[in-house]
Amino acid sequence: MALHLKDKEAYQRLNYLYQAAHCVLAQNPENVELARFYCFSQKTIAKRLVLRQPAAQDPSVKRTLCKRCCSLLIPGVTATTRQKRNKTRFTVMRCLSCGQRKTLLNNPDYCLWADR
Repeated sequence: MALHLKDKEAYQRLNYLYQAAHCVLAQNPENVELARFYCFSQKTIAKRLVLRQPAAQDPSVKRTLCKRCCSLLIPGVTATTRQKRNKTRFTVMRCLSCGQRKTLLNNPDYCLWADR
């Protein structure tokens, strides 16, 4: 039971760091480094405690973090978004700090594995 409580506190800490990064960028979009520090701390804590980030929160949290530089991906502020259409539709997000690209599927009928 104590282990479950420990995980709950860790998830609350991860959620707090994610919200702090959002607040910092909302107040001043030039504070990218501070928001990146909060996201890097979030990633480090999750690794140290062997926690999965999307399981703790909504899977959209994982989609808004850059894998390479740990910055928060907010369209128009720290990332650019483009729509691609081949056979299916995709959203391509590109980090303005490091140039890493993240491709997301645009299918309204698609159900995430976590939601099944």
